[in-house]
Amino acid sequence: MRRTLALGAVIVTSLLLQSTVFAQVKLLGVRPELLYVVTILMAILEGPSDGAIVGFAGGMAQDFLLDQPKGTTALTLTLLGYTVGLARQYIVSPSPLLPTILVAVGTVAGMIFFEVVSFLLGQFDDPLLFSLRVALLTAVYSAILTPLIYPILRRIFERSRPRRVVRF
Repeated sequence: MRRTLALGAVIVTSLLLQSTVFAQVKLLGVRPELLYVVTILMAILEGPSDGAIVGFAGGMAQDFLLDQPKGTTALTLTLLGYTVGLARQYIVSPSPLLPTILVAVGTVAGMIFFEVVSFLLGQFDDPLLFSLRVALLTAVYSAILTPLIYPILRRIFERSRPRRVVRF
């Protein structure tokens, strides 16, 4: 129960921050995608299933908040969380820069996938070069925020895990 409440609080907080504070604070004309960051970091910390759950819940919440086709962001974040969670198994020696690199690469891949799905649904209006520029700049912005967000998420989810009880 505590874990579910922690997940919900993280998703709602990131969605509110993204739509209020970070909508006004732009770096080179782009804003960070906090739900991408949270989904990727959750997949790194907890694995593919939790990454996919957070991605789906956060994506659906964002789709209903914004005027977009419903499910596009949810599909993108679900696949992104699951893929990053699967890649976590193959990381032999974690480095302090690993979450930052994974967030940057995952954000670019997720945003490109989102644009491809939008194109297939007939919602794509921007030129390709502009979309690539926005994806790269958003990845840089999200990577800059990762060292601030990662320790907070790690602490929240370490405390929400059930404690093991050893009985003799």
